[in-house]
Amino acid sequence: MTDTDEPKKHRNDIYADKPHKGDAAPTTDTPVIPAATVVLLRDQASQIEVLMLHKASQIAFGGMWVFPGGRIDEEDYPAGRDPNIAARNAALRETQEEAGITVAAEGIVWFAHWTPPPGTPKRFATWFFAVRADAHEVTIDGGEIQNHQWLAPARAIERHAAGEIDLAPPTWVTLYQMSRFATVDAALERLRSREPRYYETRVAKRADGMRVTMWRGDAGYAQWNADAPGARHRLAMTPGGFVFENSAERY
Repeated sequence: MTDTDEPKKHRNDIYADKPHKGDAAPTTDTPVIPAATVVLLRDQASQIEVLMLHKASQIAFGGMWVFPGGRIDEEDYPAGRDPNIAARNAALRETQEEAGITVAAEGIVWFAHWTPPPGTPKRFATWFFAVRADAHEVTIDGGEIQNHQWLAPARAIERHAAGEIDLAPPTWVTLYQMSRFATVDAALERLRSREPRYYETRVAKRADGMRVTMWRGDAGYAQWNADAPGARHRLAMTPGGFVFENSAERY
């Protein structure tokens, strides 16, 4: 298959059109923008639910369903300019601004950090946090955020597969991770028990033309080679839907 007859990208493939080829990291002038997001969790019947916000179409990630969050502002930085504290402060601030929810700083858990590949139009290097938010009422402004919904993570993934909602790859993988827990306590206990996981995304194209995102642990990660045999830690972004392949990491 050639570049001229390659299959159409999935509509939620947010990365650069031309995947990198070869074993050296590509150069880029695209700046990295520090950001933070929060997965708000609640127990509902026999499952957990996450708060999803629907972004207006004219802003970054427009039209997608996301977790509350945004870029880290200068006022989020403490006196010592610790970026992790700044990220937590931004996460708490954005939760209040976008969802009208105030959560305690001591209850928040940093569990992941995502960096898009070089060449991505807007590279938000994002801290991911999780926190319990059982009894809170959600208030949105109707501007940047058009709608909200509490969803079971597995149901959100199903709706994405059916083409009903749009999810960026980091959001999809996070929902997959949360879908493996039956309660908020179980999720937060697991996330607290390990170091935050870093996802420095690399995008490559398989021989059949399908684009995949790869992370550390994938056999093809070091050489940006989507066809390398071996362990898998990737998301295949096929036009028909996302397919998560993982034999390298415990989720």
